[in-house]
Amino acid sequence: MFLPDISPFHLAFPVDDLDAARAFYGGVLGCPEGRSSERWIDFNLFGHQIVAHWKDGHVKPSHTNPVDGHDVPVPHFGVVLPWEKWETLARQLKAKKIEFVIEPYIRFKGEVGEQATMFFHDPAGNALEFKAFKDPSQIFAK
Repeated sequence: MFLPDISPFHLAFPVDDLDAARAFYGGVLGCPEGRSSERWIDFNLFGHQIVAHWKDGHVKPSHTNPVDGHDVPVPHFGVVLPWEKWETLARQLKAKKIEFVIEPYIRFKGEVGEQATMFFHDPAGNALEFKAFKDPSQIFAK
């Protein structure tokens, strides 16, 4: 069951360029910046704490799994947004000419768990997915 007052998650992930991470997460995605040092930066990703940690020579992931006719990058992370926020984010990312791994579309159309989704990479190659459900009760539906 989806709970709107869910606790924020914390995720630390590697990047090979903190300035590029700052420009992407802060500038492109609009994530407010929190604490930082010469080796890491906290960001507020829709109320969740994500931390970009510098790692020299970060290798970009290349594994995918087939889902609904698309090659989904693994690993990936992101946020389930309210439908309207997802639509707004998709429009903003298209306007900013983000290169999508999977363009925004409706997955599992007409089936249990129907959802809007999109995938793209940050400058370090970390895959992100943002999704939305018109019916939030479908998030964990079988």
